[in-house]
Amino acid sequence: MNFIQPSIDPVILSIGFIEIRWYSLAYILGFLLGIYIIKRLNVIYGNQYSNKNIDNFLIWAVLGVVIGGRTGYVVFYQLNEFLNNPFYLFKIWNGGMSFHGGLTGIIISTFIFAKINRKSFFYLSDLVSIVAPIGLFFGRIANFINTELIGKPTDFYITIVYPSIDNVPRHPSQIYEAFLEGIILFIILLIYFYRKKK
Repeated sequence: MNFIQPSIDPVILSIGFIEIRWYSLAYILGFLLGIYIIKRLNVIYGNQYSNKNIDNFLIWAVLGVVIGGRTGYVVFYQLNEFLNNPFYLFKIWNGGMSFHGGLTGIIISTFIFAKINRKSFFYLSDLVSIVAPIGLFFGRIANFINTELIGKPTDFYITIVYPSIDNVPRHPSQIYEAFLEGIILFIILLIYFYRKKK
């Protein structure tokens, strides 16, 4: 069964030089929903942080993911471009983020925030780990809309064709990852949290 990727404009809304993209909306939804759930889990887990602390952490989380994600992308995938033009690092409007860079960034920002507030790093990182799949889910859906991270060609009975790339049936890898890394992983972590609370 072949599905055709729907033609969705990566830009949701454009006003002058300001563009709102699906990818940025994915980040916003991931962070807001993640912080909301962290507040709920914090009360159950030990209530080490006030809601105001967690709201402040949102800024640190955003900076950690964005700075780390962008730096990781540039260092691992665009190093020559960066060496020729160091300002390229700041051209985030051109796109380019890496998961491993974002992961490194959020670990560092979580560690610093916990130390500044004299709280346990592992307590906060546990809560962040539980909600991370939410961001992965929205991110992979945005990858699908942007025709990024496309799957390998296959003769599997469920495939997707990306008309803007070619007419070859492929694995819908972004949907696999959104479902498995996002929904399923989130459910597993949530169940484990409620059963063990550790």
